[in-house]
Amino acid sequence: MGSKRKLGIGLIGTGFMGKAHALGFTIAARVFDLPFELDLVSVADVTVESAERARGQLGFRKATADWRELLTDPDIDIIDITTPNLLHKEMALAAIAHGKHVYCEKPLAPTVAECREMVEAAEKAGVVTQVGFNYLKNPLIFLAKDIIESGEIGEIRSMRGIHAEDFMADAQVPWGWRLNPASGGGALADIGSHIIASMRHLVGPIKQVLAETIIQIPERPVSAGSSETRAVEVDDITRAFVRFENGATGSFEASWIATGRKMQHDFEIYGSKGSIVFTQERLNEIRLYKTGDDIRTRGFRTIWAGPEHPPYGAFCVAPGHQIGFNDLKAIEVKEFLDAIAGGKSPSTDFREGYEVQKVLSATYQSAKTNEWVRI
Repeated sequence: MGSKRKLGIGLIGTGFMGKAHALGFTIAARVFDLPFELDLVSVADVTVESAERARGQLGFRKATADWRELLTDPDIDIIDITTPNLLHKEMALAAIAHGKHVYCEKPLAPTVAECREMVEAAEKAGVVTQVGFNYLKNPLIFLAKDIIESGEIGEIRSMRGIHAEDFMADAQVPWGWRLNPASGGGALADIGSHIIASMRHLVGPIKQVLAETIIQIPERPVSAGSSETRAVEVDDITRAFVRFENGATGSFEASWIATGRKMQHDFEIYGSKGSIVFTQERLNEIRLYKTGDDIRTRGFRTIWAGPEHPPYGAFCVAPGHQIGFNDLKAIEVKEFLDAIAGGKSPSTDFREGYEVQKVLSATYQSAKTNEWVRI
């Protein structure tokens, strides 16, 4: 039996998500029987110092302050983009032009037109793409989707979801790239894209939205500790009602000023025969209600993640011991690599990123017009 072909990784960006992606590749190589041997070739960041630091910490062979060097490196097969949103399109199109597969954080790009351009370029080039919607890779989200598709909880009537964090709750957090209107929006674009992706994944395409956006903190310091301020033009909170193509209805909220919330990615799905409740802050459990249960003991049951919920068993042989955020990245990586090896396209490829962006764009349009907007 021959050795596996090497697949080289080039990572652009070494912040929180850059580290998560690097760990995702490393963990995936240890827990899954991957179709390739992975080679962490090179990492790029804004300075040589930060790139070198990440190279040593994350196990890459090379480091550079020029991301374009990764494009012409013959050892690199995948360009992994974890930079601010505004840079995604340029980097992804350049990678695609060099025949590289592309793994990119969400949102894919600030506008629908830019996302469409990226999708068309990737599909024309025949490269495999993946967008970082890793919350969908939870074994219990796979279970929820199976329960819904099997009809166990009947016809889906509604879903409400929220993605809320508090990293912008302090009014003294300075103005930064996330607040740049050119990035495509505020809390909704930055983190609300995750809940939209979950709604599409579990219930189906969204047909219409009616939304409001709120700027709760109208100005922020231009830099840490500065008395000079700059106006905020993007949403701190967005709320929307939605209508799904299958007739279900629902709502979602995105907030980055939800004081005390570190990672609230929650949803409730109501069907004619039962319901499903989930919170990301307790990502190893899901709650299920079925109307067919004995009336004396009917109620929400808590299901703990275990080996019976693939691919949890690849990480731990015992139920209830829990997997974590970086493990979800590893599952995402496996799906991506399987697709490169000739399997089906990832469920969260560039085209799905484009579909999510269409909902984001319609939501912002609805907030301006105060009317229902069709996707």
